[in-house]
Amino acid sequence: MNVRQNHGRLSGLVSRLSRPIARPDDGNGRVVVEPRPAAAVAAELVYSSKTLAKFLSLVFARPAAELVDLGPVIGTNIAFLGERIGCKIHVEDLYADLDRHAQEGALDRFPEFLSGRFAQRDGSVDAVLCWDIFDYLAPAAASVLAGKVKRMLRPEGVLLGFFGARASDDTRYTKYFIEDETHLRYRFYPSACTRRWVLQNRDINHLFAGLELFDSLLLKSGVREILFRKPILR
Repeated sequence: MNVRQNHGRLSGLVSRLSRPIARPDDGNGRVVVEPRPAAAVAAELVYSSKTLAKFLSLVFARPAAELVDLGPVIGTNIAFLGERIGCKIHVEDLYADLDRHAQEGALDRFPEFLSGRFAQRDGSVDAVLCWDIFDYLAPAAASVLAGKVKRMLRPEGVLLGFFGARASDDTRYTKYFIEDETHLRYRFYPSACTRRWVLQNRDINHLFAGLELFDSLLLKSGVREILFRKPILR
């Protein structure tokens, strides 16, 4: 099935079977929603994600799916995933955690922090959105995080990650906004870290050893979109 057919199939399914989900609050009972000013949206880039539709289709196929998002809280993404795809979402903003360690001069302790960061049990999660967090992690931290997400995935659970092709001294992170089943919009925001680490295919395969490569695509921008799935143990 091609992306256009998959897009149409998924759109039809989610429109018929969508259901609401509680949105996260800021600890004081207030719903956290990412602002979406018209002027900012017009100036931001939107691109076609070749693996996003496959990821969403696999998540939708699992009843009452649970998804972990390793990026910041974005209200429109929560609405899309929760209300249209119908999954339970756990937002774990590792970019904020990484920034805090960098500002405190404690990046050497980030692997230890990650080892106790997640409350999810092993084999309890259907999908993980990594975005591009691995581009900012030193090898020791990347190894710990990869081990954590592999263990929390259920059999046939899926993981989507973006991996840059070049290092950079640009101190910005990227927020990814899901526009629809096949398109992402991104917005830059300040960070205390740079994109210092470039993972080659062999490095990525080593980090996620034990998962099956479901799809991989190198975009013209140099970003690699990679979709992994956890096999069923036989």
